[in-house]
Amino acid sequence: MTRRPLALLGSLATALLLSLGLAAPASAAGTDYAALGDSYSSGVGTNNYDSGSGSCRRSPQAYPRLWANSHAPASFQFVACSGATTREVLNNQLGALNAGTDLVTISIGGNDAGFADVVTTCRLGSDSGCLTAVNNAKAYITNTLPGRLDETYRAIRNRAPGARVVVLGYPRLFELGSCGFGSISEYKRGLLNGGADTMSSVISGRASAAGFNYADVRGRFAGHGVCASSPWINGTTWPVVESYHPKASGYSGGYLPALTAVTG
Repeated sequence: MTRRPLALLGSLATALLLSLGLAAPASAAGTDYAALGDSYSSGVGTNNYDSGSGSCRRSPQAYPRLWANSHAPASFQFVACSGATTREVLNNQLGALNAGTDLVTISIGGNDAGFADVVTTCRLGSDSGCLTAVNNAKAYITNTLPGRLDETYRAIRNRAPGARVVVLGYPRLFELGSCGFGSISEYKRGLLNGGADTMSSVISGRASAAGFNYADVRGRFAGHGVCASSPWINGTTWPVVESYHPKASGYSGGYLPALTAVTG
């Protein structure tokens, strides 16, 4: 069959999809995509994980998978892993990259700063204990994390010299105001949100210094944190690993649009 009939068939197929109200996948033909990072990239919070992903908890509802489904890249390496730190990215995830990699996404830094322990302290402890934990995390984020991010970003660039790298940040976890009986107090929620702002400032600065794109998700999650009428983030849940991570709606409504705003 000649190229002209093939092109015509493609146009007709697109027209049919549009007439049915279905969106044709965005074109990413030829793009080799690698998704690195921690639980916010692997999709923890959905309680729906790929068989064989084990403790990494890679979800079909995570934003990397959603982006790949809608863009049909030439190849897709999904190596993000629950609990990952910058050190684990350096040791265990860079094998997904090579000189032909075109797109890299990553969220990283929360586990380095002890995200889970800080939230647990604030959830179970006193106001003063929460304040101390958040301030200690902020000191780490400000003084130590920049060097770890720089090392990680340099390694990504060295492994994938021609890739567009998109660094995705973290949302503020909570809405302020009333949150019902037994919830984390508004004071503690404000402290934790302040920690998220410090994290965003540092990550965005280091991403910019590396020549990477930074996708800030805080605005997209605004009004959808824990305590919202329509939350996109889990509160305290069972199993506990799902706690304080985005729900499927957070990945599709918060993270995916933040990524596509950069990539198209």
